[in-house]
Amino acid sequence: MTPSQPPSLPEKGDLWRTDQLHAYGLNSRAILLLVRHGKLVRLRYGCYIRGTIWEKQSASVRSRQLIHAHAHGTLTTSAGDFAYSHTSAARLHRLFLWNVDDLIHILLRVRPSSERLGKDVRGHTRPFDETDIVTIGSLRVTSLERTAVDCGMLLSYKHALVLMDHALRLGADRGLLQAMADALDGRRGVRYLRKALLNADPRSESAGETLCRELISRLKLPMPEPQVKVLSRAGRHRMDFAWREAKVALEFDGETKYFDFKPTAKVIFEERRREKALIEDGWRFVRVEWKQLFREQEFKNRVLNALRR
Repeated sequence: MTPSQPPSLPEKGDLWRTDQLHAYGLNSRAILLLVRHGKLVRLRYGCYIRGTIWEKQSASVRSRQLIHAHAHGTLTTSAGDFAYSHTSAARLHRLFLWNVDDLIHILLRVRPSSERLGKDVRGHTRPFDETDIVTIGSLRVTSLERTAVDCGMLLSYKHALVLMDHALRLGADRGLLQAMADALDGRRGVRYLRKALLNADPRSESAGETLCRELISRLKLPMPEPQVKVLSRAGRHRMDFAWREAKVALEFDGETKYFDFKPTAKVIFEERRREKALIEDGWRFVRVEWKQLFREQEFKNRVLNALRR
């Protein structure tokens, strides 16, 4: 190893604690050099990941990787004395989260000192039993319903609604959620939890669709029907939202619609082909992107103009 040449990493594995790197023969100076050259990425105190792996991961995968780094760094197994909760559990359940930080949340029997938990960890002690806990991989995690309830009390209403929509879509028991919410009188955040549960709709397929619906309701616009199926000369179509009588469709154009599964050009071509056929049948379209969800008056005017025409 020279000052300009970092040492090699172990051939096997991608996630290491400091002691594992030391055992391989890498001292603190070598680890620092690997980090400077991008060969290693420090995820949290005492835990590193291979740089080439980190670079290829999406934002959602990176968020889950931080949880696994915490587990790896604390030698957590399925027999651990705590469970991942709140937004950390939501990530492990693959629930939609919108604009939420990467803090690690854990559920404990007794709250330890913040120094012991670490700066990136938040401890919670609301009572729980083993019926509230499931195992995902090797990690103890709060159940889908417990996770939705905890997040509903932690997050703002809009953030909670995004998650609650998806929890119901993934099969969360609405009756159990309601019973859990009813038992939380006087607890901080319960008002947002109950409001999110009241207005949640499992037909929402993305965070963007949830936020569209929330904005339409808040602006007191006529509420459209979600996931509307129609026929045209080009075949069967499903629109994100539609006002059937007015023949107005609202489509949320989030990036995942175009980039997750098929080549971009093909997806856009097929989308525009279907839209052209529906326009021939008298439909009008309002297309909404993320940035337009925060231009509320512009959004309202576009919807009202389309409905009036």
